Amino acid sequence: MKHTARKMLTFAMVLTLLVSLCSVFALADGDGAFKVGGTGPLTGGAAIYGNAAMNGAQIAVDEINAEGGIQFELKYEDDAHDAEKAVNAYNALKDWEMQLSLGSVTSAPANATSAENFNDHIFALTPSASAPTVIDGKDNVFQMCFSDPNQGGASAQYISDMKLGSKIAVIWKNDEDYSTGIRNSFMDKAEELGLEVVSETTFAAGNDTDFTVQLTSAQAAGADLVFLPMYYQPASLILSQAAAMGYEPKWFGVDGMDGILTMEGFDPAMAEGVMLLTPFNADAEDDATVAFVEKYQELYDEIPNQFAADAYDCIYAYKQALEAAGATPDMSAEELNSLMIEQFTSMTFDGLTGSGMTWDETGAVSKSPKGMVIQDGAYVGLGTDAE
Repeated sequence: MKHTARKMLTFAMVLTLLVSLCSVFALADGDGAFKVGGTGPLTGGAAIYGNAAMNGAQIAVDEINAEGGIQFELKYEDDAHDAEKAVNAYNALKDWEMQLSLGSVTSAPANATSAENFNDHIFALTPSASAPTVIDGKDNVFQMCFSDPNQGGASAQYISDMKLGSKIAVIWKNDEDYSTGIRNSFMDKAEELGLEVVSETTFAAGNDTDFTVQLTSAQAAGADLVFLPMYYQPASLILSQAAAMGYEPKWFGVDGMDGILTMEGFDPAMAEGVMLLTPFNADAEDDATVAFVEKYQELYDEIPNQFAADAYDCIYAYKQALEAAGATPDMSAEELNSLMIEQFTSMTFDGLTGSGMTWDETGAVSKSPKGMVIQDGAYVGLGTDAE
């Protein structure tokens, strides 16, 4: 009897060991982990945004997985900032059996992929696609970034409160959801606040290399501040061409200009003094930001922008929501979709890009942007006495 009992005990111990080893190997192969997928411009002119988001998300995944609790497997597909390619990339992730989505990094592709998320009941939390149309009418598509209307209105409010300019010029891109949305809300808020907009000019893809007309209009109207609701590529040309013609107004941009300092071929000195609103300050001295910036620099040899920080926050927000819901990796995407809607509309989240963040039923996040100015090739917080 003792011999038999010893055999049974040994067998049980071996079985337990085998189960543990199987679990380890399963995690290494992605089993037992939540599959999180996203699309972004990993190549092309907007690649700085997509790669930053992917890198920031990967740092969060690695940190969480190292804790030994909840596990993630992350996969990004290149959409080259193109809506059609983004849908193809989304379908590749769906074939991979993605359970949770980071949506798309930029707004035009995100408008296309968010419709797929909604139809497929796969929950999406985009780090940076800020157009209202990305989340409009889709109860399972949420944003970590503040939306274009909030950003445009907040920019006008900030310019007014800080008395940054008495005559404002606006240059915007009329065939891009991102630029158009911010411009519209800025103009509405500027009118409400009594800001004097003395020049408003626009451009579109194909005529975005020569800004002589726009800059001449702003200069002739006496604009002492130019608002640029756009991504950093056209903004870099505007800054360079303004300097060449001796026009030196104050410049105020938006979060899409975050990354201009690391743009290949651009002289960072051209961006000296540029102000913008962004949810993330890489120079902040809190422990979480310092650790993230150090890790990002160690891995990628550059300062992380807000796209990286927002994506990092997305993964940690997913972790909080999954743990609170008691979710397990064997659940279907549709089951997780329902749980995530419930959690994100009721939870409060603290991250690198804001504290006390909440989401409403539309998927829009509530958090405050920070005023920043570029000084000596780095972002510095704008104080309340900025003039």
